[in-house]
Amino acid sequence: MNLFRGARQPFVGLALAAATGILIGEFLPPPRFPMVGGIAITILGGLVLLRWPRLGLTYLLVGWSFLLLHQIRTTDTSSLLLAARLGERSRAIVATGAVVSEPKIAPNGLASFLLKLSSVEVEGKSEESDATILVRWRGTPAFGDEFRLVGSAAPIAPPRNPGEFDMRWYLHRHDIHRALFVRYEEDGTLLRHGGGNPVLRLAQRSRVWLQAALCRGLDDSPEVQNFISGITLGLRHQTPEDIEEPFQQTGTLHLFAVAGLHVGIVAELLWMLAKVARLSRKWAAGLIIPLLLFYAAVTGLHISSVRAAIMGAVLLGASVFERKAFTLNSLAAAAMILLCWSTNELFSTGFQLSFSVVAAIVLLADPLTRFFRRYTAPDPFLPRTLLRGPNRMIDHVFTSVGQGASISIAAWIGSLALLLWYFHLVTPISLLANLVVVPIAFFVLAVALLSILTAPVLPALSIVFNNANWLFAQIVLAIVHLFAQIPGGHYYFAHPPWLGEAVGRIQVLDLGAGAAVHLQNHSADWLFDCGSERDYDRVIREYLHASGVNSLRGLLLSHGDSLHIGAAGKLLSDVRPAIVIDNPAPDRSTIHKRLRRLLQDRGINTRQIVAGDMFPLGTHGSASVLYPPAGFSAPMADDQALVIRVQFQEAPRILFMSDSGNGTETALLSSGVDLRSDILIKGQHHSGESGSEKFLEAVRPRLVIATSRDFPSHERISDDWTDRLRARGIKLFRQDESGAVELRFRPESWEARAYITGEVFRSSNR
Repeated sequence: MNLFRGARQPFVGLALAAATGILIGEFLPPPRFPMVGGIAITILGGLVLLRWPRLGLTYLLVGWSFLLLHQIRTTDTSSLLLAARLGERSRAIVATGAVVSEPKIAPNGLASFLLKLSSVEVEGKSEESDATILVRWRGTPAFGDEFRLVGSAAPIAPPRNPGEFDMRWYLHRHDIHRALFVRYEEDGTLLRHGGGNPVLRLAQRSRVWLQAALCRGLDDSPEVQNFISGITLGLRHQTPEDIEEPFQQTGTLHLFAVAGLHVGIVAELLWMLAKVARLSRKWAAGLIIPLLLFYAAVTGLHISSVRAAIMGAVLLGASVFERKAFTLNSLAAAAMILLCWSTNELFSTGFQLSFSVVAAIVLLADPLTRFFRRYTAPDPFLPRTLLRGPNRMIDHVFTSVGQGASISIAAWIGSLALLLWYFHLVTPISLLANLVVVPIAFFVLAVALLSILTAPVLPALSIVFNNANWLFAQIVLAIVHLFAQIPGGHYYFAHPPWLGEAVGRIQVLDLGAGAAVHLQNHSADWLFDCGSERDYDRVIREYLHASGVNSLRGLLLSHGDSLHIGAAGKLLSDVRPAIVIDNPAPDRSTIHKRLRRLLQDRGINTRQIVAGDMFPLGTHGSASVLYPPAGFSAPMADDQALVIRVQFQEAPRILFMSDSGNGTETALLSSGVDLRSDILIKGQHHSGESGSEKFLEAVRPRLVIATSRDFPSHERISDDWTDRLRARGIKLFRQDESGAVELRFRPESWEARAYITGEVFRSSNR
């Protein structure tokens, strides 16, 4: 099959040329042309093609046109000009504009939404602007509302830890470069309702009604509500992480992305209704195509739904005009339309996954089906009319299973590289999980659509359909959770290189006042503390996935502070450690007490350690406990935190102080133990006093990594202490500026790298 045969599948070559032009414009941009000059070159190229049509020249012109379009869309935009005017510091502004995205309400009541500006006022000077900004406000906005908001505009913060979602990059790809924080509800004034795009406003209101109809009668089953809303309307942001993650691990997360399956069912039902209404083929297609596009708008205009709707429109249009439609050509046409809409979509994960998976299915599903039929088809010399009873049924089952397996394998192949790159995940179990789950999900979608159709006229029947869907949803959730627990069903992989020549690696995550430190060598992974539950959901889980951590050799709990050990319960469910090392000192922490009961109930190997104990960290590392001594007790948990010293082979010593203060430091100095260490990793004591002169003199660190945050004040590193470190020639990485800090140890050297700034400190530095 010649994919570039212009007469049969012209859009395939055109889409590839468009993508090539965008990539060149992004990574190898030519010198910028004046816009008039670039357009003139495009027009001239078009005239040449009209006179001397050549396929190669056509591809060249398309590539150039999309290169030019990408440069226009990514340079000197209104959002970039506004960002340049505001600068890199926080500025007070007055923004007037309309809400152009569905607001997402956080548990703390903070609403996040996009605001399309009409004007902006900076330092008393007002000017018109059509830039789009991200707004966070404790008000009650709705799509299309126009507001006047007074707040502080600042650059969008970058991620502070490896594996953390890069919101700044995501928003920059959508030409959003500033975030506006509106502190109080009264700082926002509603100007009018009903602004914005009327079609999108209608779609958003329709989505609210549809969700209410689908969830009627299911008030006591929030998990089922979230699942049905997600699978039918693509409302993934309402699905909790503990529900969504098993679908990701089993390769069935695509069920929450409204795509070909969803659009196909909608199109089929609409076609059946058109037949009942005795509409002609042209009238039916003319009504169904805009309804499919509206369904894509109702589900949020995600890439997969828009792609499926466009492909459906092309296929329906071809049937109306009695022309043969090529699926791959329709897929390429959808890509061209989306890239015309926004060239930056080429770099989005959703675009790449959607088109690569569908392309793999189109190219590989039929050959794989023929391959399976070789082994399951009946005797080719036996007439089909002689296949009766059980033999016919068996052949039908084998055919259906073979087709399903072919699609599942093709989709897995198409998504493998992207899942590994973006999500660090390989899911062999998805080949089986999709065979079982997708047919049930088909019934969920069909019953959901029946519920929607009957809700306006027969609400009681709609509730019956919803309860039937409750059963199907429970079955899907149970199957997915079962498959997610199968050993070897999914693996997380870190991007190469992993450790390389290093004998060990330490990642000091930036969790504000909390702590989580990952110690890694070729034979073991350890975690010293695990942050709070919020930190685990926001940072630590994704970091462990990105680091390829599928199991832990051990978890160490330094003390009973919830910001240090609050996420242990979730961690034990996701990555069960072989051993948990606990601090035996008594404390009043209810979280610590509850965790100890949980460890006992689950039968997890637990060891309590005191000063003088040692434990291995794998074949290349060991840790020794310096504090607290046996039987020690203190009124505050910070005063009895574990102090650990770690060493990888002949690498330097690393001293972990947790949140210890001057009291612990004085006790260590009086114990006579050798405290000398090259690297000191510490938090902030609740009193704000730690890192005394005598202690620094005894430790003699070359590098200090310390947590720091503005609030509360005792969590912030003082300027005086910073000056004292500088006077001693000690390098300081303060995590409010550096973010996470990675330490790599080699046989004869080591280095530390700050995640945000990229600053590197090496053992050879003086």
